[in-house]
Amino acid sequence: MSSSVQRKLTTILAADADGYSRVMEADEVATLGALRAARSVFARFIERHHGRIANTAGDGLIAEFPSVVEAVQCAIEVQRELAADGQNGLRFRIGVHLGDVLVDGDDLLGEGVNLAARLQSMAEPGGILISQQVYDQVQKKLSVGFEYLGEKRPKNFEESVAVYSVAGDGEARRSVRATERATSQRRGPSWRRLRGEALRLGAILVMLLVVDVATGSPFWVQWPALGMGMYLAMKAIPLIGRTD
Repeated sequence: MSSSVQRKLTTILAADADGYSRVMEADEVATLGALRAARSVFARFIERHHGRIANTAGDGLIAEFPSVVEAVQCAIEVQRELAADGQNGLRFRIGVHLGDVLVDGDDLLGEGVNLAARLQSMAEPGGILISQQVYDQVQKKLSVGFEYLGEKRPKNFEESVAVYSVAGDGEARRSVRATERATSQRRGPSWRRLRGEALRLGAILVMLLVVDVATGSPFWVQWPALGMGMYLAMKAIPLIGRTD
C-alpha cells in the first residue's frame, strides 16, 4: 500500500439520482438545472452537518461524516428538502454505512464505500437505507422510525448484511415497534429454536435409552438427561415473558 494511502473508520453517505439517464434524454437543459439545484441542497446540508463531499461522478456523490448521527440526519433533511422542492424533478436514493475506508488524497475508496453505494442502489427513490452498524449508533438518538428489512446480499458481496430503512415521520412509531420486534427475533434465541433444540436432544436421549435397555445400566440416560434439562432451562430463562 502506498504511504500516501491511509485507512480510517468513517461514516459514508452515498447518493444517486433515480432514472437520471431517462430524464436527461427527455429534457437535458431542465435535468441539468435540477441536478445543479439538488447538488446545492446536498452541499448545504453536508456542510451544516460537518461532513465533506469526497467524490462526485455524474449524478451521484460520496460524502463522509465524523458523526454517524449527523450523517443520517443530513440524509433525512436532504430528502425532505428535495421532496418539498416541486421544481426539482429528480428523486435521489441514499445509503449510509459506517465502515473502514481507504483515503487517497481527497478520495474515499474500499469496501466501506462500496457497501454504502450498494445500500443506495437498493433504496427506493426518495428513500434512505442504512447498515446495521449505522442503526446501532442512531436508533435511540433520532426521532424518526426505522424499519428492519432483513438480511440482504449486496451485489458482488460474499455475505449478506442487515439493512434498515429510515421511515417517514408518519410511520415513525409503528416502524420503531416493528423494528424492535424484528431485531429481538433476529438477535436473540426464540421459543421456536429452543423447541427445535429440545427435539434434537430428545432424540439423543431416546438413543441413550436404547443403550440402557441393551446394557441393563441406567447410566446412559440418567446423567445426560439431567445435563440436557439444565441446559434447556438456562436457554429458556431469557425467553420468559416474551411472545415471539
